[in-house]
Amino acid sequence: MGMVFSILKKYRVAAIAALVMMLIELTVELIQPLLISKIIDDGIQKQDLSVVWMWGAVLTGSAIIAFIAGISSSFFAAHTSQGLGYDLRDQLYEKVQSFSYSIFNRFATSSLITRLTGDVTQIQDTVFMGLRFMTRVPLVVLGSIIMALVVNVKLGLLLVLTVPLLFIFIAWIMKRAADAFRNVQQRLDAVNGVIQENLTGIRLIRVFVRMGHEIERFGRTSGKLMSTTVSTLRLTETTMPFILLIMNAGIMAVLWFGRKDIASGSASVGEVVAVVNYSLRCIGAMSALSWVVVAFSRGRASAQRTQEVLKTEEDAASAGKDKNKKVDIQGGVKFEQVSFSYPGSDIDVLTDISFEARPGERIAIMGATGSGKSSLVQLIPRLYEEEKGTVRIDGMDAGSIDEVNLRSSIGYVPQEVLLFSGTVRENIAWGREDASMEEIKEAARRAQIHDTIEHLPNGYDTMLGQRGVNLSGGQKQRLSIARALVRKPAILILDDSTSALDVRTEGALLDALKDLSCTTFLITQKISSTTSADLILLLDDGRLIGKGNHDALMESSALYRRIYESQYGEEAQQHAQGIH
Repeated sequence: MGMVFSILKKYRVAAIAALVMMLIELTVELIQPLLISKIIDDGIQKQDLSVVWMWGAVLTGSAIIAFIAGISSSFFAAHTSQGLGYDLRDQLYEKVQSFSYSIFNRFATSSLITRLTGDVTQIQDTVFMGLRFMTRVPLVVLGSIIMALVVNVKLGLLLVLTVPLLFIFIAWIMKRAADAFRNVQQRLDAVNGVIQENLTGIRLIRVFVRMGHEIERFGRTSGKLMSTTVSTLRLTETTMPFILLIMNAGIMAVLWFGRKDIASGSASVGEVVAVVNYSLRCIGAMSALSWVVVAFSRGRASAQRTQEVLKTEEDAASAGKDKNKKVDIQGGVKFEQVSFSYPGSDIDVLTDISFEARPGERIAIMGATGSGKSSLVQLIPRLYEEEKGTVRIDGMDAGSIDEVNLRSSIGYVPQEVLLFSGTVRENIAWGREDASMEEIKEAARRAQIHDTIEHLPNGYDTMLGQRGVNLSGGQKQRLSIARALVRKPAILILDDSTSALDVRTEGALLDALKDLSCTTFLITQKISSTTSADLILLLDDGRLIGKGNHDALMESSALYRRIYESQYGEEAQQHAQGIH
């Protein structure tokens, strides 16, 4: 909870005001039973109407003061809790944005969503209740005991005997409930994960007619959340009956002994009524405490979960590098005996990879599925850190270059196309916010998507559906390429980004890229894309088994020749025979 208190410092004035108003409200409320006893003993018992009117007026005035103080306390508490929620959510989102890719993958997306929404809301509610009730409840109980002792020591001691038992019981419940609610939040993560997967893959689910299976899977996950929540609430809800049992027993004792004291003359009717009133206030406070226990337990669990995100640190290898070097990237890339495995895995995805790409060259990367092609290019923008060896950019260790500086010089088109809600123009300009309309159109022309955009209902101002659902696969790929090109990058990475393009369109795209003075990394399965490459890297099971241009690999690599023959058939076999 230390993180919450550090943010609360910003709102300490409002928080203090909420507490002061709550104390005024509490003080007035604690005086009211004493005023009622005065009305009974000095007014009603003695049949003095003037005393009844006088203390009645004081009682009414105190009620108005308590009402105003309560409203003011709620206002300041709401301001504090909402401000804290805003700042905490902002800090969490900023922290997540700063994660390296390997750190980001430690958290499930659904879990991060829950932490940014549900957990922050739970903390907000806990802070509000803390300012309005958590401090008020023990003070009501303590104040009621003191006032009961002031009114009548003998009857007040009955409250002193019952309250400690309840506090011990509630402390035990709170300890168990905190762990239980943490499990509830984890179950909620799982439910959100299933929902996210289903909504993302809704088209596939329908094509494979798996709606029934997914409904059952959601039902199982949701059922686990329900059973965990029910068992947790069953635990916390036991506090209320136990509190009522003990406190009602105390009130019965006050009434029993109070009757005897009235008969003996050692207590007045007003004193007995006042002590009973204070006992009822203790019951009300203790009843609220069971509700507070639930909220505090949830808040504590949520605070721990958000703190996990905020306190996540970069890997020592990454954090230890000087990343303040800002340079003008030219596009030279060199891998020196680079090996890599994903965090938490002992399996090498890349092993001893060495090659050099000079600025402006085109590098084609080929290999079977799972050969490490995407992993290789992800090391260039530092989405991951290499395990062994060195990745150099323009001769410098890439890890020593400021990440924002490095990535601002890279245009990256991932294997899975991702478009954002908004217009076509906004999606292309997402690559560079200050891009002019002419630069956006030029990028679209090079990506072979300009003519298609012009024929859309509103041209560049056409709104795209969710994830670009109103575009074909090839259109989405070309749009994402335009988004990368508008950056005017020194290094362009196309991770199998032309798979949905026909040969003619892909050829026109590659020809358009020749005019750019950027180093291009092209992951592809098409020989037609590799023939014009300055360097072809042939990967197999994470190892570089061949490198060179098209002609060199046709001479030296049997695998490359087989790929060529499989795509060009008989003509390729004749070409291969001619080489030999």
